[in-house]
Amino acid sequence: MPNIKTLTPEAGRIDADRLRVYDADRLARCAVDPAQPWWRRKACVEALTGRVPQARVGELLACVRDTEDNGTIRKALLGLLSDRAELLPWLRHEDRRREEAYGMPEAVLQARGALGDLAAAAELATLAFSPWWTRRAVGDAGLDALVDRHGAQAVLAELAGGRPEDRAVAVRMRDRAGEDVTDALADPDPGVAHLAQSLLTSPDRIRAYLDEAPTADAALWASYALHRLTDDAAPVRAVYEALGRPRVEVEGLDEEVRRAIVHEYGPECEKQSDPRWRIEALCTEPPPAPDEERQLARATAALAAAGLAPRTPLSCGEAHRQGGGTYHVIGYGEGGRSEVFISTLGPFAGNHEDDPAARTALEPAGFRWIDGPTGAVRVTDLGVYYFGAREPLDVSTLLFYWQD
Repeated sequence: MPNIKTLTPEAGRIDADRLRVYDADRLARCAVDPAQPWWRRKACVEALTGRVPQARVGELLACVRDTEDNGTIRKALLGLLSDRAELLPWLRHEDRRREEAYGMPEAVLQARGALGDLAAAAELATLAFSPWWTRRAVGDAGLDALVDRHGAQAVLAELAGGRPEDRAVAVRMRDRAGEDVTDALADPDPGVAHLAQSLLTSPDRIRAYLDEAPTADAALWASYALHRLTDDAAPVRAVYEALGRPRVEVEGLDEEVRRAIVHEYGPECEKQSDPRWRIEALCTEPPPAPDEERQLARATAALAAAGLAPRTPLSCGEAHRQGGGTYHVIGYGEGGRSEVFISTLGPFAGNHEDDPAARTALEPAGFRWIDGPTGAVRVTDLGVYYFGAREPLDVSTLLFYWQD
C-alpha cells in the first residue's frame, strides 16, 4: 500500500499522478509538517489543488502566515489558498512589504489580485512592466484577476497616476479589447512604445500612421514595427533618411567602436532603449566579422615576439569556467598571471591594467588598444542585460562582454 513517502522517495522522484488521488487530509498534514523535506511538502501542496480539506484550512493558513517557515512552501500554499478572503487583512499588512523569502512579495500581490483587492493594482502594474518575465507573469495574472472581478475601467481608474507602467496596462487592455493601439507609439516612455509596437499586426495600418506620426520617435517605432511584420528594410531606411539619419550621440564614442557596438547590441537591446539604436542597426552596414582564429594567432605571435610569453587563448567562457561573451583571454607573463582581452567584435584589445607592454606589442600587429578613458565611455540610452541589470554599459564592458 503506497504512502506519501513511497510516492515521494526523493527530490525529483515524485509520483504526482498518484499523489493527486491520495488522501487529502494526510497530504495537508504533511504539507504543514516542518520535519518533512521542503520538496515533499511542496508536492503535497500541489496535489491538494482543488480539494483542500476544510478541517485543515486553519493549519494551512497558519503555515502561510508563519514567516519562519520555508518560503517555497508558503508561496505554494498562498497559491493554493488564494481564494480565502480571510487572508486579505494579512496580505495587506505593511509587514508583507518586508517579506524576505524569495518571490514572496510578488506572491502576496498576486494573491491580493486573486482576491479582488483593487488597492494592489498599482503594484501589480509595476510587476507587469518588469523586464523579468517571471515578475511580468505575476503582474499580468494579478491584473487579469482584478479585471475579471471588477472590470477593466475600474482597474484603469486605479492606475490614473500617469506612470509608464500604468499606461502600459492601458495599452494591453485596449489591445485585448480589439482596439487599435498605434497611437501609443508616440508614448514618451520607450518601454510603453516598445510594447505598443510589439502588439501591432497590420502593416497597412502602420503605413497609414507613418504619414502622420506626431513625433520622430513615433515614426521610428512605426518603421521598426513594420520591419518586424514584413522583414522589409526599405520603409525603415526611408524613415531613417527622411529624419536625417537620427542617432543617439555619445561623447567620446568614435565611429569604429560605435559600429561594432551598434550591430552587436542594437538589434536586441532592452525595451527601455532609445529606438534610434535599433534603427541605426537596421540601416547601417555592419563591420566585417573578424576571422577569430587568425586574429588570435596574430595576437599570440605579437605577444611572443615582444617576449611576453603568451599562453594558449581561451574564450571568456572557458577562462571563467562558465558562460560566454565577446572576447578571448590570452594569459601572458610570469605564470600567465597577466591577461589581455581580444574582442570578437573587431580588432580591439585591452586589459584591466592598461599594460603598456601589451599595448606596445599589439598595436603594430593591427589591434586597436582600448585604453582606460576610451573604455570608460558609457553608451547612453542603450540598455543591455548584464548580471541582472539592464542599464547602459561602458565601452570596455560591451567590447569585452561576459555573462555567466
